[in-house]
Formats: sequence, structure tokens, C-alpha cells
Amino acid sequence: MDLITVLILVFIGLVLLLVELIFLPGTTFVGILGFLVLAGGVWLGYEKMGAANGHIILSVALVLSVAIVVFSFKADVWSKFALKEVNHSRVNENVRPQLQEGETGSALSALRPSGTAMFHDQHYEVHTNGEFLNAGTPVVITRINHHKVIVKPVS
Repeated sequence: MDLITVLILVFIGLVLLLVELIFLPGTTFVGILGFLVLAGGVWLGYEKMGAANGHIILSVALVLSVAIVVFSFKADVWSKFALKEVNHSRVNENVRPQLQEGETGSALSALRPSGTAMFHDQHYEVHTNGEFLNAGTPVVITRINHHKVIVKPVS
């Protein structure tokens, strides 16, 4: 019974480590739990089966753990999670030619102090000078600084 318990703990620990490395990369609860269960199985092997068998269990657990890590890197699992594309676009890229200071529009979302407003039937990200405005408030463009549109409520 002790051998079966130790083998089950080691197997569950290795499976949890495999899940951590392949399906849930990063240090998460699953990886820590897998390590603890694996360590508990090895400790139980030393405790219940003696030092000689404990060394064998520890050696097998280490070899299998290293094999799992090597497999996860050889299977190129990590590249599936890596960002490979670069986004060079910006918010409000087309602001300069279309919008001018003094134009009026309407806040589509609450501006606290940033949000969305509509000018010429198009949505733009806008900012206030710190004021909080409710959705639907008429706004006027006071300044366009690169791609940043600054608005204030129409008075």
C-alpha cells in the first residue's frame, strides 16, 4: 500500500508539473501544488520505504521532471504564448486632418477625465483638463496635441 501511495503522489505531482509547463505557463497554483505533491511523495518514500528506496524514488522523480521540462521546451509550447507581432498604430491616428480646434461634438461615454466622443459621425478618444463629464454632454475641442484631443464642455 505504501508503494502505491508513493507512486500515485509522484505521478500526480509530475502530471501537475506537466500541466503547468505546457498548458498553464508561468508560476501558478498548479505548478506549486505539483511540486509540493511530488516532494510529498518523495518524502513519503523515504519515510515509509527506507533510504535506499527513497533514493530510487527521488532519482526517478528528478529524471522524469527534467524530461518533462526538456519536452516542454522541445515541443515549442512557449512560442504559442509569445507575442510575435508589433502594433505600430496609435489611437486617433487620423485626428489631425479631420478635426480642428473649436469643433463641437458629443461625449459618448463619461469623460473621467478620458473617454470617447463623437465628431463627424466618428468615435475619438478624448481627454478633459481634469473635469468629469457625463455621457451625452456637448463638448468642444480646445486643443489637439499630436494625437491627443483635449475637450471641454460647451458653455
